[in-house]
Amino acid sequence: MNPTPSPPPTTPFRCDLLTATLQSAQPLPTNERAVTATPAERHPAYPDLWHRYHHTPDTETEGQLIQQYLPLVKTVVGRIAITLPAHVSLDDLHSAGVIGLLQALRSYQPGNRASFETFARIRIRGAVLDELRRMDWVPRSVHDKARKLRHSLAALEQQTGRVPEDHEIAQALHLSLADYRQLLEEVRPATFVHLDSQLHPEGNDLASVHESVPDDSQEIPRDAAVRQELIELVQRFVQKLPEVQRKVLALYYVEDLRLKEIAAVFGLTESRISQIHSAAILAIRGFVERHEARPPGTPSFP
Repeated sequence: MNPTPSPPPTTPFRCDLLTATLQSAQPLPTNERAVTATPAERHPAYPDLWHRYHHTPDTETEGQLIQQYLPLVKTVVGRIAITLPAHVSLDDLHSAGVIGLLQALRSYQPGNRASFETFARIRIRGAVLDELRRMDWVPRSVHDKARKLRHSLAALEQQTGRVPEDHEIAQALHLSLADYRQLLEEVRPATFVHLDSQLHPEGNDLASVHESVPDDSQEIPRDAAVRQELIELVQRFVQKLPEVQRKVLALYYVEDLRLKEIAAVFGLTESRISQIHSAAILAIRGFVERHEARPPGTPSFP
């Protein structure tokens, strides 16, 4: 009896993958490189502390390194906090982020092609998102609305052959433009968290994203090929997004600006930038889901 062939691996579409995609597509400077750091960037700050920590590790040196990198935790929590309602405790998220930083310190290898700052940001973000999932702060109704909206976007995209504009989506949903933008505001938390979570959150067979931080020296060739294929496909899809969505994504994920700063660039409100971001992420996630669900041999683009 012939063994059943293993299915092709799925690749969760996460923040570092989107950053890599946008870096490939946009000639923009960045404060955080998610793919490969140069030798100078891989050399960590505070070399004396790192030398002591790797040769004679002790709790005092570890604590000193934690103190030096605590601003990373504040930055990551601050970027996530903009999507959260007031009742979510930022102290709890900060504590989770510190745990993620500690895990990053203990598992980072200086030979990694990623800098420690990039490595730590992913671990910190993963720990914070795990804490949010533990809190179960996003109501099921929000997830349902986000899922239905993605399906509507996909159907309209198939009809028009392109990524639809806001007014077209609103018309298809029988909503006014103001009501459609209010819907984007309602599903905003799901779009931010989902970008870094599993592609199929109901399943139990995928690890959380921060358990698989990019490390080209350790990456399985097959997984690397799948990841690169997805980057190239999403890069093509991103180019089909409306220009304002592409710019917002680049400023947020590549130039590492906060929504408030992006709003100042465009002369729009922070709420409107958030809606533009949500629409872009919903479109990208819908594309990734269709790509993963397509029958073998079926092209992702018509």
